[in-house]
Amino acid sequence: MATSILRLPLRLSMRKTGILSHNTSLKTSNIFKTPHIRTRVSTATGAILPKPEKTPFGLTRMTIVVVPFLYMGTQISKSFATLLEEHDIFVPDDDDDDD
Repeated sequence: MATSILRLPLRLSMRKTGILSHNTSLKTSNIFKTPHIRTRVSTATGAILPKPEKTPFGLTRMTIVVVPFLYMGTQISKSFATLLEEHDIFVPDDDDDDD
């Protein structure tokens, strides 16, 4: 879902300019389009298919999405662990030293 939001400006600009796809028909932009999974590299006659579309800045986009939510998750879990310890719901025992 996050990549759909990040791709929205790209898809809107593609709709306005009318970029042609690989099969030379007008490309219709669908915001909720599922990613294309390529299972073949040649046609039935033996012709090689064109290169698939590449998502620009894929690693950067992933980092922009993952890092803030990972940070928020750690902050929520820390506050919840503090709340549990404060109400004596889950308190670690100190008798782990059985040396």
